[in-house]
Amino acid sequence: MTKNIMIVGVGGQGTLLASKLLGHVLLKQGYDVKVSEVHGMSQRGGSVVTYVRYGEKVFSPVIDRGEADIIVSFEKLEAARWLEYLKPQGLIIANTQEVEPMPVVTGAAVYPGELLEKMQKAGARVDGGDFLAAAREAGSEKAVNIALMGRLSGYFPEITREDWREAVAEVVPARFRELNLRAFELGRSINLTEK
Repeated sequence: MTKNIMIVGVGGQGTLLASKLLGHVLLKQGYDVKVSEVHGMSQRGGSVVTYVRYGEKVFSPVIDRGEADIIVSFEKLEAARWLEYLKPQGLIIANTQEVEPMPVVTGAAVYPGELLEKMQKAGARVDGGDFLAAAREAGSEKAVNIALMGRLSGYFPEITREDWREAVAEVVPARFRELNLRAFELGRSINLTEK
């Protein structure tokens, strides 16, 4: 049975490193893994999405509407933007950070309110938290991606914490390793808003 995870965010937030880490840890568990990066405007501010599919044998790297088991979102509006790709009762792990898109910055639109609540009403299970604060506490806002992976790791009871930590150590450059391991642990243990 193939499982589908989408990692969504805006350019510059580290979505690609997060998907590399996830793919790495799943490969080490013996799964067939396909990772597909779909860039929008991947410069800072543009929407970026990565598909991670894993199972015994995965034939396509693409996730269609209604197929994602989990969406990991670096920003609330990005979670809402990709909601139609989530399976009924699928899980959204959302950073509660708000990154204003260009129409909001220019005043042409207003950032929508109560996004997490709206996604719950639409049938999603939502696990939201301030993963940016966890990254800051670890030592750098740039570690928000690894804090989110820490939270995601809690939904994989079959993969040990040590396996995840080894994957972080293998994927992250050595000079940032300790910081990212701290971010991973802080993200994993952040207080839940919903489960």
